[in-house]
Amino acid sequence: MSRAGKEVYMHNENLENYFENTIIPQLYVDAGLILRKFTPPAMKQFTLTHSDIGKNMHDVVDNIRYATLIENITEVIDTGIILEKEVQTTDKRWFQMNILPYIVRKQKKTNGVIITFVDITSRIRALKDLEKVNADHNTFIYAVSHDIKQPLSIIALIGDILSDAFNTHNKEQFEKGIETLKRSVKNMNGILQDFTEHIKVKADLSAESERINIENICEDVILALKDEIHSVGVKIKTEFKTSEIQFSRKNARSIVYNLLSNAIKYKDPSKPLKISIKTKKVKNYALLSIQDNGLGIDKEHHKMVFKKFTRINNIQEGTGLGLYIVSTMMENNGGKIEVKSVPGEGSIFKVYFKRSDD
Repeated sequence: MSRAGKEVYMHNENLENYFENTIIPQLYVDAGLILRKFTPPAMKQFTLTHSDIGKNMHDVVDNIRYATLIENITEVIDTGIILEKEVQTTDKRWFQMNILPYIVRKQKKTNGVIITFVDITSRIRALKDLEKVNADHNTFIYAVSHDIKQPLSIIALIGDILSDAFNTHNKEQFEKGIETLKRSVKNMNGILQDFTEHIKVKADLSAESERINIENICEDVILALKDEIHSVGVKIKTEFKTSEIQFSRKNARSIVYNLLSNAIKYKDPSKPLKISIKTKKVKNYALLSIQDNGLGIDKEHHKMVFKKFTRINNIQEGTGLGLYIVSTMMENNGGKIEVKSVPGEGSIFKVYFKRSDD
């Protein structure tokens, strides 16, 4: 074999070894648009077979599922300039596609192209998720700033009223002003609590679960809400037929606290508030139900109440995040939450936790 022949042989041998061992989908297409080689990952990604070698790219392009591939190959062969672009195939995957001219050095001639596909689907999805997070963040900041303006305006107004009452020695007006001030501060605290819950929920949605007693959690929350329960005059009845669940203790407390405080917040002013808390086993779940005789919710709003920033009435201040957070916590831990409600009769929220014995 001549020296030139040996060089060609070694060159082809090196190219063959490279194509057999690379982990990246790659194709070698000659200047006549004939598919000469491809790597094993390309065979897997684009369902190529050895019978495709020697075919014109016009007959192979359907496997690759990228519409302008041939035009891009021709452009690189003609110009000798590397082409880089992000492409999406018809199976919805994203790739960083690089088309490099394959140059025969001695002849200084482009004899085809090497096409490399790097899967960037996860990166593109991460960018889209980040864009969504940023959009949600902006919407949330706007909602909080909008909701917080009203109690701040009331506090500013109350400042003037209290000043006048103090100067005129109007005790009744002074006491009413103090009550309104306290109420506005409480509303602001609720908004800020929703704000901090929204920030924490991103990190806590999949918090490590443990075996906990839901009866103890409910008793703890009732104790934490004792001032509100006493001031409103709530009658609470409990009936626990199952107690052990598999869940994050912190998140379980947050869920019960949210549902009980909502029941108190949206009581019907025309009648005493009654709340019933029950648990029982339902298939693979421990069902916690919290029922009240409050204002109730129209049927058309039953699904809407679990959406972000949803507020179906303006009786109370808030960002509309509480039930969204509860719903998201449940979904991310294999559970669910449902609501049945009739305006004027009250609501029942059903929370399905994984049982600890499952």
